[in-house]
Amino acid sequence: MRVFVLNSNLQPLDPCKPARARILLSAGKAKVYRRYPFTIVLTEEIKNPVTHEHQFKIDPGAKTSGLAIVQGFRVVWGAELTHRGFQIREALSSRRQLRRSRRNRKTRYRKPRFLNRTRPKGWLAPSLTSRVQNILTWVKKLIRFCPITGISQELVRFDTQKLQNPEISGIEYQQGTLFGYELREYLLEKWNRKCAYCGVTGTQLEIEHIKPLSKGGSNRVSNLTIACHACNQAKSNQDIELFLSKNPSILKRILSQAKRPLADAASVNTTRWKLYHDLKSIGLPVEVGSGGLTKFNRCRQSLPKTHWLDAANVGKVETLIVEVALPLVITAKGHGTRQLCRTNKYGFPIRHCSRIKLHKGFQTGDIVRAVVTKGKKIGTYVGRVATRKSGSFNISTLGGLVQGISHKYCRFIHRKDGYAYTI
Repeated sequence: MRVFVLNSNLQPLDPCKPARARILLSAGKAKVYRRYPFTIVLTEEIKNPVTHEHQFKIDPGAKTSGLAIVQGFRVVWGAELTHRGFQIREALSSRRQLRRSRRNRKTRYRKPRFLNRTRPKGWLAPSLTSRVQNILTWVKKLIRFCPITGISQELVRFDTQKLQNPEISGIEYQQGTLFGYELREYLLEKWNRKCAYCGVTGTQLEIEHIKPLSKGGSNRVSNLTIACHACNQAKSNQDIELFLSKNPSILKRILSQAKRPLADAASVNTTRWKLYHDLKSIGLPVEVGSGGLTKFNRCRQSLPKTHWLDAANVGKVETLIVEVALPLVITAKGHGTRQLCRTNKYGFPIRHCSRIKLHKGFQTGDIVRAVVTKGKKIGTYVGRVATRKSGSFNISTLGGLVQGISHKYCRFIHRKDGYAYTI
């Protein structure tokens, strides 16, 4: 993975290879500006620097989003951003339960406030909003470190209009190679990427007609499912009622799921549209593509299925040279909570929360290196720190949690910014 380079006036320059960065650092011509993502700043200003166009590519996901920077046909940087939407949902649910319990105990069973309020246009749930804001944060952050001239985003997981209406782009699109990828990706999503008949996963899945074509079936999406090769061959051209006559529960599930309308796909794409409009407001040109096109580009080049490589293949791609061995793994952690106290499982307060964030110059979320020279825990520990007023800290390392490390042994690597990184 290449290293971001800043001019002495903090103007972003073309990223350089790690070997060049080491030479500049050892010669004293550059200093470390930031650890995550690793960025150096030149000590002497370059007058009228020449930079090349870089495209920032995004593959939004529910749990993990892929990020990549492409210069021409070279992938120079990649990352996988893990969101905390499910944690936010659980935190909101827990807060609601605690408030109900407290209202029950303290206010003589007062009813909750009237909550059927009108929401503003474009409102998204907090768990979904956080996903959009995480990606926007990294777009704005990397624009400061790299000369990015455009953004590419996978706007829709599958293009439902093109699946339904063959005339939208001509019959060539519908019956061409790309249509097969668009349709297959939609069916894999609809049937949870497993065989509809036996439930097997991790094998090659094939598109299967619920009602055979030889018996009047059609190629409509509502008549298609996903099956493994063995089940596809075993069913052959039988009616599904005959094939599953001994499994009525599976038959009922398949028939009901097959009738699920395409409108369900719109909910999958909601946050992507919000992200698209927010990206346009940044001021850079935004290119969009579908999940089917992304998969087509990736499979054509025989690249493995990962979030960051999916991001690199978003939009129009002819060929790619991947210069990234391992992506930067980023995990959203938030900025703490505003709870006044901690509670037990019944919602009763059990301990006080400190009002002060900084303890001995550190705060929870900082990434530190601790070199312990005496005591039972001699060694070097690198990780995310959790602080205490007493100065006895906990450090989350790759090997696990290490407790009771004195602040005197800790040195900063990276200040808290709401994210954790692979170390």
